[in-house]
Amino acid sequence: MEVGQKFPLSIKRLGINGEGVGFYKRNVVFVKGAIPGEEITAQVTKTQHNFAEAEIVTIRKASEHRQEAPCPVYNECGGCQLQHMTYEKQLIEKRDIVMQALERYAKPLAETVEVRQTLGMDNPWNYRNKSQFQVRKEGKRVYAGLFAEGSNKLLNINDCLVQHPITSKVTVATRKILQKLNITIYDGRTLDGLVRTIVVRTGIHTGETQVVLVTTRKEIPHLDELITRIKKIDPSIVSIAQNINRDRSSLIFGDETIILDGKETIHEELGELAFDLSARAFFQLNPTQTVHLYDEIKKAAALTGEETVVDAYCGVGTIGLWLADKAKEVRGMDVIPESIEDARQNARNHGYEHTTYAVGTAESVLSQWHKEDFTPDVITVDPPRTGLAPEFIRTVLKLKPKRFVYTSCNPSTLAKDLQELSKLYDVEYIQPIDMFAQTALVECVAKLVLKEVK
Repeated sequence: MEVGQKFPLSIKRLGINGEGVGFYKRNVVFVKGAIPGEEITAQVTKTQHNFAEAEIVTIRKASEHRQEAPCPVYNECGGCQLQHMTYEKQLIEKRDIVMQALERYAKPLAETVEVRQTLGMDNPWNYRNKSQFQVRKEGKRVYAGLFAEGSNKLLNINDCLVQHPITSKVTVATRKILQKLNITIYDGRTLDGLVRTIVVRTGIHTGETQVVLVTTRKEIPHLDELITRIKKIDPSIVSIAQNINRDRSSLIFGDETIILDGKETIHEELGELAFDLSARAFFQLNPTQTVHLYDEIKKAAALTGEETVVDAYCGVGTIGLWLADKAKEVRGMDVIPESIEDARQNARNHGYEHTTYAVGTAESVLSQWHKEDFTPDVITVDPPRTGLAPEFIRTVLKLKPKRFVYTSCNPSTLAKDLQELSKLYDVEYIQPIDMFAQTALVECVAKLVLKEVK
């Protein structure tokens, strides 16, 4: 195949990044915007050793699930990949992405494991509780938005359809205030200019909103006027903060955060649990669907009140606390000291006295606890996209907890890890859950039960 070549193509499946997948002369062809079941004319845009990327020239046979993407910058943005597909079809294809991962990395499991239908959202729009929009200036106008896919062009976004409406309202109003007060804007190439990013997080269940301005230095001109105007944007704003990031880096936040006005945290609730969130604290971006996710983890853990539970990669302790009312004891660990301190505080806030948290890698802390005669009945994990550390898997296979609940945001690393864990565990089922509608991302909860010794 050569760049520019055109040919008819049948789209067979959806790729892990949301592109249609077809086959031409034994080569895999990825086509952005194509839907399984469609017949298209494709034109090659990029070639590699055993695959090619292509674009749609014409759709010869459209899928009945094709729709017009409602977002005006959908094709440029890249933040969403599936707005051109009905939500019903998105859920079907997300399950298939999980199946493909098993077929590729854990073929024996693909033939035996029950992969359930994807749990969808009641409303697949306006669900994200946090936005992080870059700020740039063109002429006299200040823009805030996301960069066009694969470019340095900033798309000015006034209303992101997957963001909670209050985050869009506050972001747009804040950029207009920055423009009005003529506060300098970071240019992206040098460290000239002051404001880099506008971060807005809202408590979907409490209605509290925090605004964070990420800047290149501490001094902000017209600070009192700036604070006064931001507070007037919406009565939900209870916290205004500044984060200083002096590095020429793609990371949003620097290490120093200053509260400019109001509270240090905003309050948010998950079911019967409540959390105070500081500017840099990690928290699920879709709280409404997170309740369903955590309920699935609780079902898989199958606790009776007699089990000891380890919440590995615990972060601020949310999953362990979700299970705590049905557990004899909960322990958690994380490599980030601040997260562990938050987890301890969250446990105290909810009156749980049967929790223990430690700083360190999951495998090292588990091994230490084992030496102290503590072996959990149930382990639950929610690791980063890279999956479980090999040392952790070896530790689990050595300790042999009765049940292992694996929550994953990456079907590929999930499949690889399940293949290893299946040496001693039966994988009862995998439950896909849609946490990020309109994108190709899919979350999964897998229930593993220790095999009976024959």
